[in-house]
Parts: sequence; C-alpha cells; structure tokens
Amino acid sequence: MPHILFLNWRDTANPEGGGSEVYTERVAAELVAHGHRVTLLCATHGNAPAEQLLPSGVHVVRRGGRHTVYLRAALAYLAGTLHLGPLTGRRPDLIIDVCNGVPFLSPLYARCPTVVIVHHVHREQWPVVFPDWRGRVGWWLESWLAPRVYRRCRYVTVSSATHDELVRLGVAPARIDLIHNGLTPVDAPTVARTAYPCLVVLGRLVPHKRVELALAALAALPEARLIVAGRGWWEPRLRERAAELGVAARTEFAGYVTEARKHEILASGWVALVPSVKEGWGLTIMEAGARGTPAVAFRSAGGVRDAVRDGVTGVLADDVDDFVEQTRRLLTDGAARRRMGAAAMAYAASFTWPNAGRKLAALVTEVLAGRPSVAPHPDRSGAATRPGSQ
Repeated sequence: MPHILFLNWRDTANPEGGGSEVYTERVAAELVAHGHRVTLLCATHGNAPAEQLLPSGVHVVRRGGRHTVYLRAALAYLAGTLHLGPLTGRRPDLIIDVCNGVPFLSPLYARCPTVVIVHHVHREQWPVVFPDWRGRVGWWLESWLAPRVYRRCRYVTVSSATHDELVRLGVAPARIDLIHNGLTPVDAPTVARTAYPCLVVLGRLVPHKRVELALAALAALPEARLIVAGRGWWEPRLRERAAELGVAARTEFAGYVTEARKHEILASGWVALVPSVKEGWGLTIMEAGARGTPAVAFRSAGGVRDAVRDGVTGVLADDVDDFVEQTRRLLTDGAARRRMGAAAMAYAASFTWPNAGRKLAALVTEVLAGRPSVAPHPDRSGAATRPGSQ
C-alpha cells in the first residue's frame, strides 16, 4: 500500500488555517479512500497533539513552528520519524509538497518523487505582508529558487489563473495538472435572509485579505450591515478602521465560527464580499454560492476568476470604486441578486471532493508508475525564463 506524505505549513485545526488547509486535508482523505496510507506533516500550534489520527484516516504529525516547520520536515524525513502506528520507520513512497509562498524544497533531500501543489503565486502578497527585505527574499524563494528545485516535478494547481502564473515562472504547461477545489454538500438553508441588506466576509483576518475594502463599501451603503467571520492578528486594526469610518455599530466581528454557524451566516447574508488581493481559488465564494449567495470579488485576484462566473454567479470588480458600486447594485437589484444566487448554487454543486480526489489519485498512480517527466521548460535553448520578466 503506497504511503503518501503531505507537507503543509498548517492544518485545519491551526488558528491561522485557511482554504489551503481545507484542500490539503480533503484531498488527503480522498487518497485514503483510494487505498493509500497518508501522513500530513505541519507546524505545531497551541495545545494540538504532536501526533494525531484524524477520522478520515489521515495521520497528522506536527513538528516545528511557523518558521521552523520546513527544517523540521527535512530532519524528520531523514531521521525516518515521520510516521505513526504501522508506518513508524517507513519513509514515504511519494511526497505532496504544498507551497504556500515558502517552499519545503523536498527534492533536495527526499529520494522519492515529489508532486507540488501551488494554490496561488504570492507576487502581490509579499510586499503587503513583508514590505522590507523579507518580502524580497520570500519572492526570490518562490519565484526563482522553487521552480529550479522542482524542475522535474509534476505540479497541481486549483485555478487556470495560477496555472498561467506558474507558466510565466518557467514551469512547463505539460507538468501542471488543474484540480479544482471540491465542496462538501450542504443541506438546504435553515435560516431566512435578513430583513436588512447584509454583507458577509468570511476568512482569515490578515492584511492581504483587505477586509478594509469591505468596511469602505459598508461606509458607502448606510442601510447595510456587515458580518466579518474569521480570526487573525489583523483584527484590532480592522476594528480601528471600522471606528474611523463610522461603521463600527454596523459591523459584527463574529470571530471563529462553527461550521453550522458559518452556513447560517452565508445563508442569511445578501452578498458575500471577497476583497482579497489574491486567491488561489476562493473557497468561500463557493461556500457562499452553495447557500445561494452571490459574491463580489476583484478581477485581478487570480483564481477568483474561476470561482466567480462574472455576471452569472457574482461580479468581478475592476477597482475599488467598482467594487463598491457592484456591491450597491446587488443590494438594490433583488432580481439580479436572486438570479445570480440561484446560478451560484448550481455552479457550486458541480465541484465535489470525490472528483478532486479521483483526479489526484490518478496523478499519484501515474507518478508512482515512474512515467518519465517532461522537459522542465519549453525553452529548448536550455535557458530558463527569468521569473517576473514576463
């Protein structure tokens, strides 16, 4: 029975976990269902146990912290101490290396094949999160070093936008597989829409999610209210900004919410706002869509162009003013909002985790069979395209 090792900086229990972690654990669970043994190595956090067996059958091993998990992953692999129960002492047959900006660089030390998952390229996020030298080093790691270390590896990404960005970084298109996010089926909404215009933001509260733009939209819509569901270290600044804009009384910071409460919020809201600077896919868009709630996001935000069918299941805005105006339009045009909500629900239903799992399992089988890799770059001269030069 093949053993698959996922390397991801966080897991879904991590307070800073997000859509990448949901994707990782759901497709890992699907691989278990396809007969693989699966271990997930991620960073330690809070009171989470160092080793844990999830109900899905995925073994979680937590090593290191936010910055040291990458080194600890390499040391654990080399020492053969990654595994639980019957897997103790057995190294994996394949590594699935999830790159969230900072790569694990597993081909440098692992003797088994590696498949790389990239949700999105962080060109825009680095200067927002780290406007100093750290951001420049991070972008160099992601855009220059990683494509060279993974030059013989197969890639998986979740959107056509990220596929195109990886190609611009020098990854040959033939090495990239597109496997969209799935969505867990939900029951029919159990709560009614609010009687007042209600906007919803769902996700981690960090600078590059740009929740400030949702607050700005709220300030321009005096009849509306906003629910911000999620947690993160940027929350105090967001509360300050809400007070500065005079919308604190119309903004609810709901914090971490349960799965049931999340769906109540999405079902009761009128419009989901996704002001993020970049998303690999936009899982919250699909979750809102499953509840018949259309979304407004930015056309420039990468994978949201796949998650939102512009003008059909939601709207893609071109700039901040357009973001506010499109939000206003959906709040005031009930017919358009209901039409887009119905289309969003139908569109969301077409994405399932079993389908994503089947595609990944097929890729894993292909890689384990040792099929030859394609050329690492379509440039036959052998010169790699300089990242960012496109």
